[in-house]
Amino acid sequence: MIDWERILREVGPAVWKTAWKVLGNRADADECFQEACMAAVEFSRKNTVQHWPSLLHRLAANRAIDRLRQRVRRRGRESLIDQDQLAAGDATPVQLAQDSEFAARLRSALTELPPKHAEAFCLFHMSGWTYVQIAESLSITPDLVGVWLQRARERLRIVLAGAKEAVSEVKS
Repeated sequence: MIDWERILREVGPAVWKTAWKVLGNRADADECFQEACMAAVEFSRKNTVQHWPSLLHRLAANRAIDRLRQRVRRRGRESLIDQDQLAAGDATPVQLAQDSEFAARLRSALTELPPKHAEAFCLFHMSGWTYVQIAESLSITPDLVGVWLQRARERLRIVLAGAKEAVSEVKS
């Protein structure tokens, strides 16, 4: 019998945080977290799960990226900013606005990556996984993780540079 309470107590907060970092919206992160848990239950009925944290993080990251893609299709790139991103802190209003704008552009750019590249990028940069952890989770080599991350970064640079130029043109 699977001890879901223990798994969710130990891994749940980090899995939810992965979805939130990708989406920047609490409601969407909650839904992705629930979907990831349900998918994990379904997966466990048919397969033996070797490492629950890996499975749950991957499912949450994939669902969050899928949700970003839906958001882009449904509302357009300019609507990716969410009020959850504007949490109070020591940052100035200008810093908050710049951070929010960059986060929205990054979320939009993530939707343009191949799914496995986006997943590796999220697991490495947003969840803090190592190359080895990602490789084990995706059943690939750490070298291939490095290749995917490099390609993801290159594509994101291109997309984000294009978005920055477009914003500059609108302001002119």
